Amino acid sequence: MKRRILLVDDEVAVLLTLKAVLEISGFDVDTAASGREGKSKLRTREYHMVITDMRMENDAAGMEVVAAARSASYHPAIAMLTAFPVAEDDWQGMGADKMLVKPMHTRVLLEQIEKLLASHESKLSIWSTPAPKTTASSNSVAAKPAARKFPAKQVTAKAASSASRNSKSKPGTAVVKKPNAKRAGKGTKR
Repeated sequence: MKRRILLVDDEVAVLLTLKAVLEISGFDVDTAASGREGKSKLRTREYHMVITDMRMENDAAGMEVVAAARSASYHPAIAMLTAFPVAEDDWQGMGADKMLVKPMHTRVLLEQIEKLLASHESKLSIWSTPAPKTTASSNSVAAKPAARKFPAKQVTAKAASSASRNSKSKPGTAVVKKPNAKRAGKGTKR
């Protein structure tokens, strides 16, 4: 199956050049010449990746395409393409996965796209993998599958202590505690 990419750019020369390069490299490519057209295509077809210019019919058009792609149920990888790069915190804050700066050598562009697609597909497979089911012994109530949270929360010593006290009254629950450095003999004077 060919991977499908949506290119959104108001510069027709850039759009057609990138489309040709990507199609020669084996991608199925759709194009949009404005942010409005790009958002419309995101609603009517699924894409593995969206590459959008930042500034098109207005300064916010690229951010609107990124927001539309971010809210799509199929979760495409998103790259912003610009001749005017912004700080990493800014483009990541907008919801993009990668900043591509034009002009760019074809080989470098293809390497970055492949790398982004691979890392994005890896993330999607982690998110879509169900948590393993646990089996319960014959004399206990069936256990629920472990909840998966991204990113994992850190538990403080106070919360662990509280959970430990509460688990004594609830059968089938357990709390794993970190060893106390002082109890383990670390940090004590001899």
